[in-house]
Amino acid sequence: RNKHPGQKNNLDALCKRYGVDNSQRDLHGALLDAEILADVYLLMTGGQEALSFAAANEQKQQGGSEGIRRLSAARSPLPVILAAQDELDVHHKKLEKLQKASGACVWLQAGD
Repeated sequence: RNKHPGQKNNLDALCKRYGVDNSQRDLHGALLDAEILADVYLLMTGGQEALSFAAANEQKQQGGSEGIRRLSAARSPLPVILAAQDELDVHHKKLEKLQKASGACVWLQAGD
């Protein structure tokens, strides 16, 4: 609304404004709407033009300069920062709360 004051800002209007294909949007399907909204969001915010790993892979195959960047093996190792005991206790309590609410918690089962 701040970006386009005084104009319609529903999904159909945004698709038309940004040139996003919404021709398959006969009914309001949540999954399709989410995919369309992701495309609109990327266009509204500028920067990247696609939300896909396939697009990055295609760019790499076409000789794009961006992609996987190799790091030198001679670099210093990444520091390992262990959680403090109070942080571990808070984390364990959250996992117990999750198990109580859902009836299962794979992270607690993995610790057994």
